[in-house]
Amino acid sequence: MRRADRLFQIIQILRRTGRPTTADAIAEELETSKRTVYRDVATLVGQRVPIRGEAGMGYVLESGFDLPPLMLTPDEIEAAVLGAQWVSRRGDPALARAAQDLIAKIAAAVPERLRPYVLEPSAAAPPSMYVRQDALDMAQVRLAIRGGRKIDLTYRDEQGRDSRRVVWPVTVGYLDTVRLLIAWCELREDFRSFRTDRVVAAGFLDERYPERPAALRARWLNAKAASDDVRKERLP
Repeated sequence: MRRADRLFQIIQILRRTGRPTTADAIAEELETSKRTVYRDVATLVGQRVPIRGEAGMGYVLESGFDLPPLMLTPDEIEAAVLGAQWVSRRGDPALARAAQDLIAKIAAAVPERLRPYVLEPSAAAPPSMYVRQDALDMAQVRLAIRGGRKIDLTYRDEQGRDSRRVVWPVTVGYLDTVRLLIAWCELREDFRSFRTDRVVAAGFLDERYPERPAALRARWLNAKAASDDVRKERLP
């Protein structure tokens, strides 16, 4: 790895972790020596990169520091393109168009030497022939999630029974062939998942639910983690 690339990667590691990271951990990820990491960190500090810490204690990148946009490595470019390909072939129409636009923007913005990683990537997401169609406007769903607004759903379960639910949307889960709206259900007084292809009707309400979206999401993540722990305990 070239030294310039290694310096860039050290900043990326510190930015990604957000907590003190030792020279041992950095050296292991970059497959180099601790002595080299010490020298590289000293170089970065000398270039006014705001890294705090010392040998043996770990290093932290102070908040507020960022790199110029699209200073991407080849692996990062291919990861972004692969993810955008997956969304363009399985996302709803608005997200699919956004994913295609993203690939075009990356191709236009990266240096010429990196453009083949965008236009001729070594990995690709195959199209899915069995993606179920959404029965509600997913762009409106995303707006409701960001705005903390309720959705009035008429939902048909796998037995063909319809029920009406007022839900507080948390997130949308993208599986290979279906999408799930994760939400707090006022009827069940608990978190539930609703397949978007089984929605019969949806009304997007102006009424906000009585929590901040971030607080509701944190509550769902805690409930999900507790449920996962219970499942692990039941495994033989």
